[in-house]
Amino acid sequence: MRIPRILHQDQLVTGKTLVLDEQPAHHISRVLRLRPGASLRVFDGQGTEHEAILHEINRTRVTIEIGSQVACTPESPHAITLAQGIPRGDRMDFTLQKAVELGISAIQPMWMQRSRKKLDDTRMQKRMQHWQGVLVSACEQSGRGTLPELLAPSDYRSWLGSGQTEGLHIMLHPDGEYTLPELERPPGRIVLLVGPEGGISSEETALASQTGFFSVKLGPRILRTETAAMAALAGMQALWGDFRNNG
Repeated sequence: MRIPRILHQDQLVTGKTLVLDEQPAHHISRVLRLRPGASLRVFDGQGTEHEAILHEINRTRVTIEIGSQVACTPESPHAITLAQGIPRGDRMDFTLQKAVELGISAIQPMWMQRSRKKLDDTRMQKRMQHWQGVLVSACEQSGRGTLPELLAPSDYRSWLGSGQTEGLHIMLHPDGEYTLPELERPPGRIVLLVGPEGGISSEETALASQTGFFSVKLGPRILRTETAAMAALAGMQALWGDFRNNG
């Protein structure tokens, strides 16, 4: 049976007893229905992971006892930022979940010309909290010990103007000038730009090209926004990352 993993972002010390936050406590007690003495893993989101034992569980609180430190799953050799145009519906949830599984280090949500209507501050804050929960759950499930960074949503033009200069910059476009294998293996950071439903507009494409983005196509078919991001991430990991035996 797979050992459950939970995130706890305070310092982890062997022998210490921790009281779990409401969400992981509910998951352990109500969803997994674990009992005292059960084994689990706890990680801090910064690359540290420990064995743990479920110590106490009742209606008001759940506690665990921290055991010895264990090795975390290695991170991708490339720091990949997914700059994602905010789509409609639950497509963003799917994109976040699968991007975490495929090794991204950060995600930058963006309002683009074809994005859904901007939300007010209160609704946006709730949406960010929801997205953060998706990232945490995906980390727990996939075995990652480092929690990807969720950056504050940005206007596309503002983001481009903020100095996106470091590393390899890839913009997905069905009429792109390059394919992934035609690009040189990057030495470090990668920024992957993906539009929302309907893709990146002509104006946005031109702006990205002016700031150093390579326009890349993923084969002859038109891919949905959530499919395009996953296909590109998988392709990059196969070509340059940890899908390679010597990655």
